[in-house]
Amino acid sequence: WWLLRGRLAFAATGRLMATLAGVFVWDGQRIEEEELQRSAQEMKHMETISSLFQGDSQRLDPRAEPGEQPWEMIMDKKHFKLWRRPIEGTHLYQYRVFGSYTDVTPRQFFNVQLDTEYRKKWDSLVIKLDVIERDAATGSEVIHWVTHFPYPMYSRDYVYVRRYRVDQENNLMVLVSRAVEHPSVPEDPEYVRVRTYESQMVIRPHKTFDENGFDYLLTYSDNPQTVFPRYCLSWMVSSGMPDFLEKLHTAALKAKKLELEVRDYLAKGLEGGEGRAPAAEPKGEGSRSPAQLEYA
Repeated sequence: WWLLRGRLAFAATGRLMATLAGVFVWDGQRIEEEELQRSAQEMKHMETISSLFQGDSQRLDPRAEPGEQPWEMIMDKKHFKLWRRPIEGTHLYQYRVFGSYTDVTPRQFFNVQLDTEYRKKWDSLVIKLDVIERDAATGSEVIHWVTHFPYPMYSRDYVYVRRYRVDQENNLMVLVSRAVEHPSVPEDPEYVRVRTYESQMVIRPHKTFDENGFDYLLTYSDNPQTVFPRYCLSWMVSSGMPDFLEKLHTAALKAKKLELEVRDYLAKGLEGGEGRAPAAEPKGEGSRSPAQLEYA
């Protein structure tokens, strides 16, 4: 125990010294493989429940681990369903969306989500959206995102790390993001810094990555640092999330129709180029081959 505590103290001291020196330390900050796998397992659970209770949306509930708050359905539409559950010890909720699209390919939807330059064009709320740093080991990226909030609230800014996995063997895509601190992005008095943020998106093609049709599972939570009561925040998120997903869907359709150039994050052997990173071979025991997993 003393040895372990000494190592933890040494690592914390190292991170502090690196922060003071203006260097970002990836250890403890990058998205690990276990986080991607947990998100994929949640999608498999939803698919199992959906097949068991086909047509009975009221029984289609996300899984709650022992001791966790149960999910409450707050929106049931033809193409998506939205749940929420309170986050213990806070006035906040965690949200989960399970839905489908049939008129766009998984590849298009995924690429549009990841392409920061294209999002600046289709998302009018974006003030700033830039890749700050990349991790050579896993392909995790640190993103700085500044977005408008409804008047009269100040704009919010997020600094977060993201990582994706494309599993061709299991026909699955996973994108995980969560807030981090980065020394090159200090707080700006013009914006309110959001320090609590998590998002997991999982996409399951109905057939292949390049044929129309897929299901998706989005789990999301953040603390926007407002003084509004819980029910106001719940209304903002529950109305804003479907709106964002539809804007994302429309942007994917537009890119397809107009044949706009969107970076292909699924393509193998990316060669250089601004804002691009080559596929990184996953390391460690039990990892898949580069043909099965790609990172960006």
